[in-house]
Amino acid sequence: MAYRRLPFEEYFINTSEDFTHTGRVTYPVNYIAVKYNTTKFFKWLGLSHEVNYEIHYEPDRDVIQIHFQRTFGAIDWVANVFEFASRYYHAIEFEDEPLQLRVHHGWGNMYLAVKREVREKWYALHEAHPDAATEIIGWSLGSGIACLCCQDLNFNFGIKPYLYTFGSVRPFKCTPLNKKRMRRYLATLYTDCENFADVNDLISYMPPFRGFTMIRRVNVGTERKRSFFRLIHPLLYHVHYDRSELYSKLGEAHPAETDDGPQTV
Repeated sequence: MAYRRLPFEEYFINTSEDFTHTGRVTYPVNYIAVKYNTTKFFKWLGLSHEVNYEIHYEPDRDVIQIHFQRTFGAIDWVANVFEFASRYYHAIEFEDEPLQLRVHHGWGNMYLAVKREVREKWYALHEAHPDAATEIIGWSLGSGIACLCCQDLNFNFGIKPYLYTFGSVRPFKCTPLNKKRMRRYLATLYTDCENFADVNDLISYMPPFRGFTMIRRVNVGTERKRSFFRLIHPLLYHVHYDRSELYSKLGEAHPAETDDGPQTV
């Protein structure tokens, strides 16, 4: 069966649990919660982190779809804000040279806590439906974990998923020495990648430190010029990705955006 993509706004509505109450959810998402601890201090306080994901097979489109939940609760904000330092993640070979992959510490820990389950459930569905495409979806915090999942499935199983995220954060960390090679590597991970980010969506610039990047940023928005006054209104520009007009001008091939500006991938 030929791959059939949904309208982009439907992916956001689905993965946001109809956050904007538009009532057009294509597939009901029932997240599985996985708790984990990263420090003895939080364990002593009786607190734990939680990562939420969902995976299912859609027979009408022959697609395996994986969702990762947005920021949900105060402890998720600890992972977002206070665990921003980069951490070692993978040492891989790319272009016949070693490439050290580093990621945002908090989101890296989240995916590490759940990756075994995700791999096992994805593999079981893949065995049952070997020709099915894989879609990975996320919004906000979930977008960062979705990007790590895309890299993981590509690295370990050789597949190239379809990656669709909204208000995407920047989970990967590069250095001045490996910046260009890192971006070339990230561009090999997917069949199609649309990390949608409004130019005035403050969350899509997190972490706000040099070197952090996403796989492929695609700027959307009715307000193409970034301004300070728009950036301080995340409840407006971070939650409006259910608007079909945001994507109406996107063609089959369009430029991606990087921290340095437009770049055709």
